[in-house]
Amino acid sequence: MDPDSEFGEMADPEKEAGESAEMEANVPVAEQQAVEDTEQTEETGEIIHFLRPREEETDATQSNETALPAEQEQLALEYSPTEELTERTDAVMEQEEAHAEPQVQEDIADTKDISDEVQSDVDTPAPVVEITAKAVSTLAESLSATAAETHAVDSTASGALGSQIPQVPEDTKDSTATVKIMLHPDIQIFTMAFDINRTVGQMKQYFSSRLKIPQDVLQFMLLGRIMENSDTLQDLGAKCHGTIQFDMFSLDEERFPIKSSKLLQEYYMPDIITVKVQTGADTFQDVSVEITRPTFDKPFLGGFRHRLTGVEYHNAGSQTVPRKRPEKGYEEFCRSTQTVVERKKLQQTRNTTSTQMTKIGVYVSNITDKLIEPKGYVTAEEYHARRLKAVIVIQTYLRRWNAINIVARLKEEKRLRLEWEKQEERRKQREKEERLQREYDRRMHPKTKDDFELLYHALELWRQEELARIDRVFTGAERKAALCALLAREAELIASIGRHKLNADEENEQKTILSFLEKCARPKRWKAFDGRITQMDTQFTLRARELLEIYHSISMKDILQDERLDVLLTLKHTVKEHDCKLTHEIVELIDREADLMMRGVKEYNLEGLRKRICTLFLQYIKTPLFNPEVARYLKVPPDPLRLYNNIYFCLSCKCYLPSTDFAMAAGSHTVGRCHKCCKLDNEARQREAFLKYKLMLQNLRQSEVNYKDDAKIAFLIQQQDLQYMVEKFWGSQSALSAWDDLYDLVMVRWDKYHEWAPWNTILLTKDEAEAHLKQTNLEKAYEMVFIHRIKHKHILAKNYFSQFPEMAAALRKGDRQACSNDLLVATPLPPS
Repeated sequence: MDPDSEFGEMADPEKEAGESAEMEANVPVAEQQAVEDTEQTEETGEIIHFLRPREEETDATQSNETALPAEQEQLALEYSPTEELTERTDAVMEQEEAHAEPQVQEDIADTKDISDEVQSDVDTPAPVVEITAKAVSTLAESLSATAAETHAVDSTASGALGSQIPQVPEDTKDSTATVKIMLHPDIQIFTMAFDINRTVGQMKQYFSSRLKIPQDVLQFMLLGRIMENSDTLQDLGAKCHGTIQFDMFSLDEERFPIKSSKLLQEYYMPDIITVKVQTGADTFQDVSVEITRPTFDKPFLGGFRHRLTGVEYHNAGSQTVPRKRPEKGYEEFCRSTQTVVERKKLQQTRNTTSTQMTKIGVYVSNITDKLIEPKGYVTAEEYHARRLKAVIVIQTYLRRWNAINIVARLKEEKRLRLEWEKQEERRKQREKEERLQREYDRRMHPKTKDDFELLYHALELWRQEELARIDRVFTGAERKAALCALLAREAELIASIGRHKLNADEENEQKTILSFLEKCARPKRWKAFDGRITQMDTQFTLRARELLEIYHSISMKDILQDERLDVLLTLKHTVKEHDCKLTHEIVELIDREADLMMRGVKEYNLEGLRKRICTLFLQYIKTPLFNPEVARYLKVPPDPLRLYNNIYFCLSCKCYLPSTDFAMAAGSHTVGRCHKCCKLDNEARQREAFLKYKLMLQNLRQSEVNYKDDAKIAFLIQQQDLQYMVEKFWGSQSALSAWDDLYDLVMVRWDKYHEWAPWNTILLTKDEAEAHLKQTNLEKAYEMVFIHRIKHKHILAKNYFSQFPEMAAALRKGDRQACSNDLLVATPLPPS
């Protein structure tokens, strides 16, 4: 076939392969393959390197056992060659017909017919691998049945078959043979190299571990005969570096089927494979080929591409390592290849032209001629004026385009601003509603002191509204009657609040006890230099944790009787470690409850007894002799000498209390009343709510902590001092917008580069405070009138807090720093 008719142009081969590679590249593909096959037949010992195995072969003389593709390098399964199957079937029939009975010969004839059918299917244009599973299974079953019947009728047939096995030399200790195993019922061939002295039992053991199938279920069959476990490959007729093929199937295909996919996981290509080469018109020869692993990439030597199908055919080359150029021992350089010579020269080319006019004997057509008329002369002023007019028009459209873009951008910014304002308004409204809802829930279900403070404040607001309404509507006796009714109603509400307080105290009592016990059982914690927290349990914390777990157990309700008895027994063993009056009483109560439970007393009748046990055990836990860790958290220390430290006398309730129970402002000279007395007086008289000032003080201290500059004055200020500043100095409203909702107001630094102090602060809303802290120059951000008004408030704060010792010391320190900053004035050096 002409390569110019069906194939494209040959690709340029690389010149590194030498003259031999170039000669091979010019040979057509079919001829080159024939030459290579002939060389393989004559020189079987020659090492062959396969360049690029192909997935489909177009040559009719190609061997049925093709090399595997490169992307399936570890695949060792191939479909059964029908031609080899037919030859093996014919050989068996010829050996068995000589000794078999007529009935057996008929079975053999049937088997031949099946084989012919399979062969006829193969001769069709369909690929060889498309043999139907039904025909193959039928052929395998016929082979097995025929071989079994023939062996039963005449044992001489197997003897004759065994006599035909060729004898091999004994010096085959390290020789291998290529074994092809046909897997049933998938009808796929697995190829692998085994030692020629390996037995069938060893191969069964190998495939049993690979396929995860019991060894006694696997069965091998060679030419219709079941192979014994003691038979070796050499006994079965395998030659050194030869090929042998037999069948493998499972005796129990339902429970233990043979799956070929399990053999593909750890496959490695064998070192020796067998290739069938056509040596004549109808003759084939098996050639053993040793695989040599390439250590380099083969060069591309060109090829052809089919114009119709687009299939590429690459030229084959020698499979030897390219010859290296001999080293001369020195480096060679060529100056002509490393320098560039440039030359510049001007030239004037000729342009010869000519004209032709009409004359006698010569006619020149004037159809394509153009008539050109002179126009008016344009002066420089007119030209520049026209250019200026055009420039003005362009600038007009450009400015219009810029104006449109600016307006569109402003509209977009306005839209985003309005949308942001709406979102902020909705957020503020939602936060306000949530705050009001929380306050309403706290008034409806009060649990803490702040909740009852809000409740009393709401009661006072209601009383003032009713009193104003009575003064406005009624006079004389009617007014007195209305006031009496208002007083009775107020007394009822106060009693209702008192009942709520008792219920809340009862609920909080158990939480307080558990919190106290958990604090005692908490491990020691400290922070290392690298920021990590270290925890350590001592013998005292472990003891406190054990007592806490027992207290949890005896406080549980609705538990089974057996579990309750176990808890009581554990408690009894725990308290019996110490012999005293308290432990004797606890043990007595435990025995009493156990006796009553055994008598069948109901649960609600034992509630009082169980409460007594919990109370006495809590007293046991709070005793430092039994729980040493609790001594660190008791309000009354066990050492009487410690009572003289930080203990003060309350003039109102006549009690000696620690300093933490007194509310002392920064300007206090005496201790005054304790927290409980101040709270009781507020509930009876003013009924004010200080929650908003507590929140403002918490926000102030948190913001000072975030600065991380060791601020101290914010932690000296108490709630009463902050309330006095807000009400007296700032009028309970924002300095900028006059917003008077204290829940939205915060105190921040006036100058953010200095520590917060009453003389360095400003009262603003949260949004205003955020914008204020972003300013770097206050004189440019605010007007002078506003700055003077803020400075005046700072002077009032200095005059008020300077009379307190702690605040006065901080004030003098701040003044010294301000003076030192004022003295740091840079002066220019005189010229030298």
